Amino acid sequence: MPEGGLPGAGVPDAYGRLWTPHRLAYIQGEGKPTGPGADEGCPFCIAPSLTDEEGLIVARGTTVYAIMNLYPYNAGHVLICPYEHKADYTELTAGETAEFSDYTRRAIGAIRAASGPHGFNIGMNLGTVAGAGIAAHLHQHVVPRWGGDTNFMPVTGRTRVLPQLVADTRKILADAWPAA
Repeated sequence: MPEGGLPGAGVPDAYGRLWTPHRLAYIQGEGKPTGPGADEGCPFCIAPSLTDEEGLIVARGTTVYAIMNLYPYNAGHVLICPYEHKADYTELTAGETAEFSDYTRRAIGAIRAASGPHGFNIGMNLGTVAGAGIAAHLHQHVVPRWGGDTNFMPVTGRTRVLPQLVADTRKILADAWPAA
């Protein structure tokens, strides 16, 4: 044992460490909704009642809206959400489905205009076992990708390096959001 205590307990050793204590609440499931609606903690039901800046909303439609991901994979990671608390894509009406698709298209356009990514990952995780962090409220991920954006940090350090604050990215994307 090194002098002064256990390895990793704040005693210098040969390893560098990146601490991300802000993620612990997410990992432990804090803030996950107990049921549908803002009164039961659903962040996707709460966000539309806030200002765009407070709720990190990029753009608002009639039945859906675009919001920044609080735990982004890359800078510019946007979520498309219906206002109505629905868990499954098959629950969307034809009108909601059309606007959901249109907002995905517009998010791609805004991100391209704002930061010129080389590609995108687009998708949704339906159900907890499929990886949905908030399975009770449908949302689609639009993740910009750049050549070389995956490096050793997520693999060895389980850490993502983001060059911009989420609120700053929200403003840039909101300004670049294409008109209907």
